[in-house]
Amino acid sequence: MEVLNNIKKWSSSIADVAVSLMAMFIVLELLGVGNIPFFPEVNVIGNVTGVVKSLGAEGLVGLIAVWVLYTIWKKK
Repeated sequence: MEVLNNIKKWSSSIADVAVSLMAMFIVLELLGVGNIPFFPEVNVIGNVTGVVKSLGAEGLVGLIAVWVLYTIWKKK
């Protein structure tokens, strides 16, 4: 059981780091930094916009998917 708890802690930490990096990349793109070092072709704002559009195009199913993801995120 302790192994599962360790895996849960690691995955939660990795998710936190990923969200922080995504926020940093969005701010850098908004500031007009241009190509981000080590990630010359990253378009975070475009990717996030695409995900939101695809979820919005699905109507009720998209809203349910967002609700499920939000619920999972808040339980950590």
